[in-house]
Amino acid sequence: MVSRVRVWLNRTYAENVFFMDQLRRNPSDRAVEIHATHGDPDSPVLAAADTAELEPENLSPAGYVEYALDQCGRRGIDVFVPRLHQSAIVAHRAEFEAAGTAVLAPPPEAVAVFHDKVIAYEAVQAIGVPVPPWYRVRSEDELVAAVEELEAGGHKPCFKPASGAGGVGFRVITRTPFSLMHLSGFPSPYVPLDLVLEALRQAEEPVDWLVMPRLEQPEVSVDCLTGPDNRVRLAVGRTKNGRRRGFTLHEQWLDPARRIAEGFGLHYLSNIQFRMFGDRPVLMDVNTRPAGGLHQLSLCGVNAPWAAVQLALGEDPGEVIPPFLGQDYTVVSGPRPLRPVSLPQQRPETTEPLPAVPAPPSAQPVDSVGAAAQVLPL
Repeated sequence: MVSRVRVWLNRTYAENVFFMDQLRRNPSDRAVEIHATHGDPDSPVLAAADTAELEPENLSPAGYVEYALDQCGRRGIDVFVPRLHQSAIVAHRAEFEAAGTAVLAPPPEAVAVFHDKVIAYEAVQAIGVPVPPWYRVRSEDELVAAVEELEAGGHKPCFKPASGAGGVGFRVITRTPFSLMHLSGFPSPYVPLDLVLEALRQAEEPVDWLVMPRLEQPEVSVDCLTGPDNRVRLAVGRTKNGRRRGFTLHEQWLDPARRIAEGFGLHYLSNIQFRMFGDRPVLMDVNTRPAGGLHQLSLCGVNAPWAAVQLALGEDPGEVIPPFLGQDYTVVSGPRPLRPVSLPQQRPETTEPLPAVPAPPSAQPVDSVGAAAQVLPL
């Protein structure tokens, strides 16, 4: 009998409940047991897991590596999918391998390149991938100079942290004075320049921002699966234009994504994002982890999480080609179960393989956060 596969997701996004669902519904009909840890006892990933623990707070990166190695040993983890402290963990890959755990993440050199967006932009430019104009800003004077130069070119300036994930810290600069307009309706990413400058004057330490023109839609996120041999097994673009979402296999998006994934060794799952600058696609961001929306590829008949786990286990799935492209869709929020108590409970340990598709939990509290979203056709 084929043994079950034990997968651990550490402190991760709520959307990865769908990642876990896909692992269980894998086309190999392999039994998968999922361990999850998080700092928030009400994270839906804890309820979705077979076993779960609260993570200790305030661990240094080195301390977290020790904690992770202990988890892998005690839990018999076959594949570890790290998000928190990914850089420190991949630097100790050999120790995890010695414990019998494959780390589903790129090598440390690749993670380091894309941790800093300035280093990333310089690196991808060197291999011929276009990027937008950008300025690294650490002071009030540098911000004013960058904004004025972008505005002189007819662009709308925006900024985001030079390091960080997702859209955290993204703002669009406006010359419109602060007024009740900014306090009506939903919060907006637009922020008046004078308020930003005043905040910089009062700051006790310099910022580290990337200032660039606001890029236009569509936004295309290319999900890539790359083997340790640096060969891409899967590349599919997910398009976003307002509420409408869809899929693309157009080479104007896939070719630069493959060049980045193969050229920098973005092993296993990565997400490479593009937007339009004028009439051409340019790189926006590179994530060295599975995207929160990766599960949406199931609308194309693809189970990317399972293919990645197969690669990590040394079972090459070969080239993964979508049998079709799903229709356009949108994303809406939906309920997910939460643990009934604040301290995560455990399913009893068993030596028997778990079912590939476990029964859904019942009579549990639910969380309706937008992050745990369902997809609906348009």
